Amino acid sequence: MKTRKIIVAALIVLLFLSFFSCETVTPLLDRLAPGIVQGISQGLQGLGVPPNIADSLARSGVDIGAELARNSFEEITPEGEYYLGRAVAANILTRYSLQTNTPALTAYLNRICHALVVNSLRPEIFNGYRVAILDTDEINAFATPGGHIFLTRGLIDSATSEDTLAAVIAHEIAHIQLAHGFAAIKQSRVNQAFAQAAFDVGTAATDIDLTRVAETFGLSVDVVVNAMLNGYSREQEFEADSVAMSLLALAGYNPSALIDVLRMLERNQPGRRGGFNNTHPTPAQRITNAQRTVGNYEAEDTRSYRVARYRAVR
Repeated sequence: MKTRKIIVAALIVLLFLSFFSCETVTPLLDRLAPGIVQGISQGLQGLGVPPNIADSLARSGVDIGAELARNSFEEITPEGEYYLGRAVAANILTRYSLQTNTPALTAYLNRICHALVVNSLRPEIFNGYRVAILDTDEINAFATPGGHIFLTRGLIDSATSEDTLAAVIAHEIAHIQLAHGFAAIKQSRVNQAFAQAAFDVGTAATDIDLTRVAETFGLSVDVVVNAMLNGYSREQEFEADSVAMSLLALAGYNPSALIDVLRMLERNQPGRRGGFNNTHPTPAQRITNAQRTVGNYEAEDTRSYRVARYRAVR
């Protein structure tokens, strides 16, 4: 048990390194590995492990940890991003029904989405961005990797203008473009891989199955679904709000519409179960954060033609 704890301690060092960029971590691991191996080996020998076995265990543990740290930076292809997102979307649709009887409204939401992404940093992705409506009175919205965006009927019914709908869509686009789903996957990969490595190293150096350890890096649909349903971190939500205000301004919408949405949530959400209550920081926190920077964007009044479009589909 003590042997395993020492190996795990070394892997924690490598876990720390995994938060650096791939270009940084590879040479850093190469420089630190010999010293880490020596330190682990000496610690094991201090516990009475024979030197040759201690060296073997230490070397194996560091090799596994280094490989896990490097592999955590593998780039996913645009196609992989789309198919992962499609699998996540399918999972979401096992929990909610898709609203299919409002094609004009769905097309309208997609036009808003396209207006927002055209001036963004990622205007084109593998199979494009698309918005669909979930048939529930819950007030919420979701976005998957690969461009799938879901707005609930309850959220749409609570919106007061095209600008507020655009603000919600812009926030979800921001989650996609900031790769928040992949951040959750990366953290899960590291946690699972190090747990597996700790188990394997604790058995015997000759029994370590590198293939089985590598399999813990497989893309996990559940990781993204859980992040969406249980909420991203407060910092990620604030970051998405900031990008959303920029997207709104670039598309000619009023960035303060995001604050209008949050105030609407403050009014409507307390009496409802689930929804944004479970998956986002409180509206008050997000309002305070957004108010710090909304003045950095050029604002314009809601245009009459946008009001007309909004009323036409409602």
